[in-house]
Amino acid sequence: MERDYLFLESTICLCNICGEKVEGKIIQKENSIYLLKDCKKHGEQVEILEEDAEYHRRKKEYEKPGNKINPDTKQKLGCPFDCGLCPQHEQHSCNAIIDVTDQCDMCCPTCYASSGKGNYLSLEKIEKMMDFFQDREDNKAEILQISGGEPTTHPDILKIIELSKKKNFKYVMLNTNGLRIAKDENFVKELSKFRGRFEIYLQFDGFKESTYKTLRGKNWFPEKMKTIENLRKYKIPIMLVSTIEAGVNDDEIGKIFEFGMNTRGIRGVNFQPVAFFGRTRNAKTKNRTTLSGIIERLEEQTKGTVKKTDIVPLPCNTHRVAVSYFYKDKDGFFPLTRKIDVRSYLPLIDNTFAFDADKILEDKSNLIGCCNCFAKFFSSFEKLIPSNYRKMSTDEKMDWWDEHSFKISVVSFIDKYNFDMASMKKECVHFITPDFKRIPFSSYNMFYRKAI
Repeated sequence: MERDYLFLESTICLCNICGEKVEGKIIQKENSIYLLKDCKKHGEQVEILEEDAEYHRRKKEYEKPGNKINPDTKQKLGCPFDCGLCPQHEQHSCNAIIDVTDQCDMCCPTCYASSGKGNYLSLEKIEKMMDFFQDREDNKAEILQISGGEPTTHPDILKIIELSKKKNFKYVMLNTNGLRIAKDENFVKELSKFRGRFEIYLQFDGFKESTYKTLRGKNWFPEKMKTIENLRKYKIPIMLVSTIEAGVNDDEIGKIFEFGMNTRGIRGVNFQPVAFFGRTRNAKTKNRTTLSGIIERLEEQTKGTVKKTDIVPLPCNTHRVAVSYFYKDKDGFFPLTRKIDVRSYLPLIDNTFAFDADKILEDKSNLIGCCNCFAKFFSSFEKLIPSNYRKMSTDEKMDWWDEHSFKISVVSFIDKYNFDMASMKKECVHFITPDFKRIPFSSYNMFYRKAI
């Protein structure tokens, strides 16, 4: 008799119960992808990896080599137990997070950090962590996220942001639930001084009262809308960050996208399927939402206005990140991925989350003549940019991007249930720890997170 699945490849997984490394298979059943694990102590286990087998299969078309890293720790126990980064890791730190506090003014049931009453890092320690990040990235560090806990509870949060702006990161993001921004307009006015490669990474899970009560413990929707109002008033760019859980708010994905797309000041949406660590560590996983599941629901709920193929695997981490960039004008919007086949331009794409129009235009002079496909790429891209773009002031450029661009990203973090070794080695979102290590987001929350 034939097996009831199609074997795709071997991998290393973690046992759901003991957390030890076990042999695993990536398999296809009907139209979905699963991990089939075999623990000698706890037997066979099956976990959903992707709801859409077609999306999973086309990931490999977008793969490109990762950046070399400067290791922080030695290889002893093997991934994921040598984090720091160890020499086995296949990707540099595209996006680094510094938790400036584990204090929080909310107590979310889904908090991956189990934040609550806690401590604050000193400004001196935070500066050393920033310098460490720059040093490990050869002074070319890209995205710094200031996080927590709730970072706006830190008494020196404005000094921290000011310091980060002096460290020459390409982008600085403030990860926040928005409560202080909703209540304290003077604070928002102070934040507006940092405009330019600075944005608010705002927790925003939907519109229903039940969504917030389930995910956040209370209906915070009015506060979210006030936060957006205050940020728009002072022209501070916003990226919505939506945690998605099946049966809770996966029916709001399309509405979140449409709200973001139609609200000036919001630059994009980052959808994140619930990851089962922190306060959700022991939740049921059989009905989990996956990255490809979010993309499927987005197509369904926008009635095909956004298509599944519009959102493509991010070349620096095809396993767990997907992106799309949209161009907007008075006639509507369209995804650049319908005009530009990303697979044809992989040599042009840096291993990063960041999209830098100025850098692309600057690099044009260095790449002309290298390859015909490069010329086609620049021709497609430049048609969207106003002819006087290079002469615009920083504020004018920001206003133009605010009005004409929108980004979707979907990031599926790894827990012990959906862990596979290849994904772990490619994860490019890393925590900077107070003892000066870089630890991938998922392994940090599974194994290494400690109170500050």
